[in-house]
Amino acid sequence: MLPDSSPDPLPLDALTAVSPIDGRYAARTAPLRDLFSEFALIRERVDVEVRWLLALTDEPGITELPAVDTATRDALHALVSDFSLQDAQAIKTIERRTNHDVKAVEYFIKERLATIPALAAHGEFVHFACTSEDINNLAWNRLLLRWRDTHLLPALQSLEDRLAALAHDNADIALLSRTHGQTASPTTLGKEFANVVHRLRRQRRTLSAVPLLGKINGAVGNFNAHVVACPDVDWPALAERFVGSLGLEHNSHTTQIEPHDCIAELFDAAARTDTILLDLCRDIWGYISYGYLSQRPVEGETGSSTMPHKINPIDFENAEGNLGLASAIFGHLGAKLPVSRFQRDLTDSTALRNLGVGAGYLDIALASLDKGLGKLVTNESAIAADLDKAWEVLAEPVQTVMRRHGIPGAYEKLKKLTRGHGIDEPGLRTFIASLDLPEADRARLAALTPATYTGLAARLAREV
Repeated sequence: MLPDSSPDPLPLDALTAVSPIDGRYAARTAPLRDLFSEFALIRERVDVEVRWLLALTDEPGITELPAVDTATRDALHALVSDFSLQDAQAIKTIERRTNHDVKAVEYFIKERLATIPALAAHGEFVHFACTSEDINNLAWNRLLLRWRDTHLLPALQSLEDRLAALAHDNADIALLSRTHGQTASPTTLGKEFANVVHRLRRQRRTLSAVPLLGKINGAVGNFNAHVVACPDVDWPALAERFVGSLGLEHNSHTTQIEPHDCIAELFDAAARTDTILLDLCRDIWGYISYGYLSQRPVEGETGSSTMPHKINPIDFENAEGNLGLASAIFGHLGAKLPVSRFQRDLTDSTALRNLGVGAGYLDIALASLDKGLGKLVTNESAIAADLDKAWEVLAEPVQTVMRRHGIPGAYEKLKKLTRGHGIDEPGLRTFIASLDLPEADRARLAALTPATYTGLAARLAREV
């Protein structure tokens, strides 16, 4: 048996919230309340119901409904524009009686319709021929659409801009690569930031291109009740017009539920974005550890409770942790939501209520990452010092030039010279001088240093 709940539970506060999304990080995630709270969902349901009623009044095949004037339309739209916390609480009160959240919205609108003269006698056309999922899928996907277009995509664009600025500012800073954790052909610090920008842009384009779908076709997707009640209406055409008017793409073939494939596509792209950013966090963490990057101290902050000198990379660690949580939520929702037994089961309903959880963790991560990037300082001397100790990375260009000129065993000779024990500048210069190469090629190799062997990295860094 579960333990009894406390008779005197703590009042809800940022310090008493169960989830850090609404607790420790409440200030950061507060804007999401207008998109993913229960209040936001209820308000969106009211909006969809009102718009559906107005669509029915415009349909010539439904002769029982009068055409409505501007004043009546404005009065209906005011149910949404003036929707208050008290209105939402009134709907929750009705729900305690009906034990059905969407039916409670219907009854609430019917009550308000009684005060609108032109429609007071037509309350039965509220939620007409609809199943709950006709309202829910449209409400949820409109909220997701707003989250993506007004919140997520601008945040990713801002992050890209910051990373692109870092790419340009550090385009010429030669950096020792670390393939497999070992010294490798140099790049530039700017080019490494540019790689992330390029990856993020692909995912942002994918995110923005995912169509969010909607359906309003009845209990099992066939307009069963619709055609019996009003056989003269072209219901598929009306449904397509209505869904399109909400900014969504019409899904013509569904069961009781819109199958949520589009949400899975959106969250799959969001999870891939998370992975790219998590990869970035780990690399920056490593570069800070090597001393290639440092962080500006913030007055009053403490890095360690016992080691006063420390400035820990906590912003990147925080971002990494929250990106992982966001991806876990997105991954579960992407795998679960498109699966429904027969024409519908209720498992998607409770899962959908967690859309804001994934969004919240991602939002926290983006804020932490942005904060951390804003404190980074490039330590050019540390980067240069490591490069100057890694002359073995020039084995690649030397053996490649040798191969161009047909010198046999070029790779093997450089492998013997450098593998497992490295080589210093004088040793490499002596080897180059002994080669039977055209003078221009030998001179070009002799002029190389690890810091100048960066290929087109600087140019590529500036191209993002």
